[in-house]
Amino acid sequence: MDGEKRLSRRNNIILCIISLFILCLLLFPLYWALITSLKMEREIFQNPPTFYPHILNLQSYAAQVETGDFNMFRSFANSFLISLGATVIAVLLAVPASYGIARYYFKGRKFMLLAFLVTQMLPVSVLLTPMFIMFKNMHVYNTWIAAMLADATIGIPFSILILKNYFASIPKDLEEAAYLDGCNRFTAFGRILIPIARPGVMVCAIFSFLYAWGDLAYGMTFILDQEKRPITAGIFNFMGQYGTKWSYLTAFAVVTIIPVALIFIFMQKYIVSGMTSGAVKG
Repeated sequence: MDGEKRLSRRNNIILCIISLFILCLLLFPLYWALITSLKMEREIFQNPPTFYPHILNLQSYAAQVETGDFNMFRSFANSFLISLGATVIAVLLAVPASYGIARYYFKGRKFMLLAFLVTQMLPVSVLLTPMFIMFKNMHVYNTWIAAMLADATIGIPFSILILKNYFASIPKDLEEAAYLDGCNRFTAFGRILIPIARPGVMVCAIFSFLYAWGDLAYGMTFILDQEKRPITAGIFNFMGQYGTKWSYLTAFAVVTIIPVALIFIFMQKYIVSGMTSGAVKG
């Protein structure tokens, strides 16, 4: 028994060391981006490379709060508004759509699910031209609304495919019991089914927000004014404006990563429980 305990303890130590090594390997690009943003330009290209800044350079971060085309606070506000709008649109459309697909059997149901799956595979370049024509005719081109609608098309198919499994796994007896208590179809959906499927709704909202936050193509294509563009477009234009100043670029990238990291840190339990629970039944 003691030998088995020692063996188990040794295995745990080995697994912890391996996990720590993998963690360091995965986090190394983030660490390198951080120290690059704090280096002087000549030190960035120094050979052999340095693993910490010998001369601390904070100008790359100070430049982001200056008034200009790439003001960090304005870019953050633009990305937040676009991502929040895309998230609201995606959730409001995906929740009832996934409920209808999960609860009702109609002709073309499987084809509709396949269509949602195929839209996840289409490259962004294929969708730019038809969306451009639509937004021009809708008179929303060069506005935040165009970017919100475009980014919502990324989150809606994913949300429907995830939430469909949630609603399909909820026993119909709960819904029928709500009918007996005086609820109609809409009140039962709002008071019973949505609270039960809340982990899945949270997952869909989080991923829809992250999809929109990391989008570059739609923000660059459908918004022309730099003052309205999201932070990812600011990073892209930063390269042309400053002739690829890597300290500035990595500083902008580090700031962009912060909201994503915070979301995964504080919403981790919703992401894990939502993804696992939604995969129980298809």
